[in-house]
Amino acid sequence: MKIYPGHGSRFIRLDGKHFVFLNGKCRSSLIMRRKAANLNWTQLYRRLHKKGQSEEAARRRSRAKKSAAPKAVEGASLEVIKAKRSQKPEVRKAARDAALKEIKARAAASKGKKSAPKK
Repeated sequence: MKIYPGHGSRFIRLDGKHFVFLNGKCRSSLIMRRKAANLNWTQLYRRLHKKGQSEEAARRRSRAKKSAAPKAVEGASLEVIKAKRSQKPEVRKAARDAALKEIKARAAASKGKKSAPKK
């Protein structure tokens, strides 16, 4: 409901919030702390319960989802990335385990060198 100039009444609460009412019914509902969502004649109730909306306006056009195009990363070309993605998980896991073993062996070797006594 629209409140035209020269109509309605203004109510300012003690905390400074302004309210403009169309009529006494609206004002007394606020004072009695009635929820606008539960009153059938309010705009909030109509919006929440989807009243008076035409189906054309309610249904929006669906847009095609944009799919992320795979891109090459620094240090790996697109072909390498696609090849790794198409590998089976078992093969990938075995390669990861082998790389981890190699890194641990290298770390153990470097640790062995550091702990050697100096003369």
